[in-house]
Amino acid sequence: MSLSPTEPGAGAPAAAAAGTDTGAGAPGGTDPGPGGRTSDATPTRGLPYGLGAYLMWGAFPLYFRLLEEAGAVEIVAHRAAWSLVFCLGLLAVTGALRTLRPVLRSGRTLAVLSLGAALVAANWLVYVYGVNTGRTVDAALGYFINPLVTVLLAVVVLGERLRPMQWVATGVGGAAVVVIAVGYGKLPWISLTLAATFGLYSLVKNRVGRTVGALAGLTVETAALFPVAVAYLVVLGATGAGVVGVAGADPGLTALLVASGPLTAVPLLLFGAAARRLPLSVIGMLQYLTPALQLAVGVAVFHEPMPPERWAGFALVWAAIVVLSVDGARAERTRRRLVRA
Repeated sequence: MSLSPTEPGAGAPAAAAAGTDTGAGAPGGTDPGPGGRTSDATPTRGLPYGLGAYLMWGAFPLYFRLLEEAGAVEIVAHRAAWSLVFCLGLLAVTGALRTLRPVLRSGRTLAVLSLGAALVAANWLVYVYGVNTGRTVDAALGYFINPLVTVLLAVVVLGERLRPMQWVATGVGGAAVVVIAVGYGKLPWISLTLAATFGLYSLVKNRVGRTVGALAGLTVETAALFPVAVAYLVVLGATGAGVVGVAGADPGLTALLVASGPLTAVPLLLFGAAARRLPLSVIGMLQYLTPALQLAVGVAVFHEPMPPERWAGFALVWAAIVVLSVDGARAERTRRRLVRA
């Protein structure tokens, strides 16, 4: 079971904490990168890349708040459109357009990446909606519980067997959701939707992650979204309901929306560089920087409420993460001893 990130934005390599290997394409993967090459783990070289990726993803709520006037759907449409433009330009500049050829020739790969595109679009939409409606803390919770969702998907979809401590972690995580739901009187749907869409996206990318680099994969995924995104933006412009291409459009806001393309791709590429150089144990720890920063932004910057039941729920989630991480570390040590034997 592997995890592929998209966000900060997503994303984070939950599979590493679960004690399984991670796939290519984003946080949590050993992505061969645009050039399709891998290298040995060298933590001192890879750490700046990993920190850069996770810090950027963690700061995304601040960026999306600047785009609040556009609305979640329009923001995601711009993000998909400009991401494709940026990715194609980067592939052309680096001479890596050829990496698209094997992807475009495989109907199965295109179908899998198209499904991934739908899942990542749903993830982006819910994330932006959550941030811009005062629920950044709920978004952070979603990425904290994502490792637990990854473990459950490994059981339900892949038929894997969990170790006892993994069952304990998932049970504690489930209790956390119950505590928060009871305290609020409703399910934390934003958190659960983000965790589910990201987990499913990771599962989908696992099918092609070892053969498709991060940049090529993102290019194809955004290409699948591009027609719908552009059609939506054209309709907005024609009806005067959008914030770009209409009379009185704010050039600053337009520039920020255009910047969503490189801001989507750059942390993904940084992660790809980190994943080729860092051990999975380090990636597994770094992944929690993103939701931790999102939580800090939600509480300290956006002043979102944190009543006792929410703190209790987060405490249970963090306990589950500790159990999952310790179990994963033990499993990795055991695996290495067996390999050396």
